[in-house]
Amino acid sequence: MATGLSFLDRQVLSLAIIKIKEEFLMSDVAYGWVNTAFLLSYAIMFTLGGWLIDRFGTRLGLAVSVGLWSLSSAMHGLVQNVWQLGTARFFLGLGEGGAFPGAAKGVTEWFPHKERGFAMGIAIGGAALGAVIAPPLTVYLTNLFGWRGIFIATGLIGGIWLIIWLLFYREPQNSKLITAKECEYILDGKKDPADTGKKAVPFKVILKTREAWGLISIRFLLDPVFYFIMFWIPKYLSEERGVSFERIGDLFWIPFLALGISNMIGGWASDKLVNSGISINKARKTIMGIAAAVTMLTAMTTVASTEGMAIFFISLFMFAHGFWITNYITITSEVFGKHATSTVVGMAGTAGAVAGLIVNPLIGKVVENYSYLPLWIVSGIMYPMGFVVLLITIPKIKEIVLTENNTKDE
Repeated sequence: MATGLSFLDRQVLSLAIIKIKEEFLMSDVAYGWVNTAFLLSYAIMFTLGGWLIDRFGTRLGLAVSVGLWSLSSAMHGLVQNVWQLGTARFFLGLGEGGAFPGAAKGVTEWFPHKERGFAMGIAIGGAALGAVIAPPLTVYLTNLFGWRGIFIATGLIGGIWLIIWLLFYREPQNSKLITAKECEYILDGKKDPADTGKKAVPFKVILKTREAWGLISIRFLLDPVFYFIMFWIPKYLSEERGVSFERIGDLFWIPFLALGISNMIGGWASDKLVNSGISINKARKTIMGIAAAVTMLTAMTTVASTEGMAIFFISLFMFAHGFWITNYITITSEVFGKHATSTVVGMAGTAGAVAGLIVNPLIGKVVENYSYLPLWIVSGIMYPMGFVVLLITIPKIKEIVLTENNTKDE
């Protein structure tokens, strides 16, 4: 639900901008800078938020994260100009930076290795649920209350989540909702080899590993493609293909439904391979290699004859991304364990957000001066490049134990 709220709250703007742009007289470049404000704080807090969650725990970390971004979402409904919109966007990113590190840590705490891929798919797939709801909900509430009303509504939903989370979430060993036998099953019947308490692993120790640099580099390469899909496609459909605001609401949820389904199938499929006797290394990488190959069809969007076909190719990309990202984050948890997973997910997310904030204003320039064609072509080649980086930097998926003095395989 937390990851769902994060995508709902960030995705609302990509549709509401069609109305906001008319009121504030925004250019494409100005919209690019508004997105950059979000990505700037998102980049900072992805790493810092991940480390803080490793330091203070999933319960408190996600509570602060969701509380902050929900308040910031409601602030969007009060803005009066582009600068205020950018400021609200900055604080939204500040809160949302903790969403995926927190979700990844929660899954690592609550599920054994043999179930972790599917569980991670469900947790990450929640993001797609939020993005599926966002287009029709935004169009509906905008027509009823204007674009400001949708931001206030999403802020209130976040407040409800916060209350429920604080009431129910605990680590397995502290939860009253499971038995001792269930807790033992979750921990695979043994103590975590890297269990040193809640103290987070220092950045300098993590950054001594090739695996961390590989995971960080992959996100730097690939996240701008995903941000392009999230932030720019409604404008692309409206301006390049002449699709109406209401029709975009009817169509734009479809790619995110494909994403949500593939998040879960991708985790389930690799877990199925593992349980059939195939190594974790081969299972995760097989799924990711296939996904990378499918993303190469994304460039076909530019020659699609109708908006329906364009949505099909965008959905195909999102379907492949779901397989990719679920296994990517699962690999992160399997390599770095529960005391460093949030930190590594955070650092990698920061790298992706930095790449996104650099690229977003450039996207505005390309769109204004050329077309969307170069963007679609680049989108089709980046995931195969990312897969090559994965193979080079993580030749074998296995947990490493991180200490101040040494780094070694389990």
